Amino acid sequence: MSEIANTESRRQFLKLAAGTATAAVVVAMLPRAARAGGLPHLTPDNPAAQALGYVDNTKQVNQSKFPNHTDAQRCANCAFCQAKAGSSWAPCQLFPGNDVNTNGWCSAHKMKA
Repeated sequence: MSEIANTESRRQFLKLAAGTATAAVVVAMLPRAARAGGLPHLTPDNPAAQALGYVDNTKQVNQSKFPNHTDAQRCANCAFCQAKAGSSWAPCQLFPGNDVNTNGWCSAHKMKA
């Protein structure tokens, strides 16, 4: 009976060790940005931001330059933005390495489905 208990303890240990190792590998594979507390804020003078007409506040959009823009469009409701409820800044797939203002806007805006 003691032999069975030892075998079972070893199995449990090995399962726990394998699970811990798997979790460590998954965390290590996450992009640095996903683990960071926050990314640098994107500024409108960033070349990529300028190319897409990014502004920190959707109400600041030049309507004559972007006539399809509406005030309802903002980064928080864009499919490319990874904003969480209540966040002011969030990562965006279009601007890797930077957080965008959730009240911001760019010409690539696409409403979340």
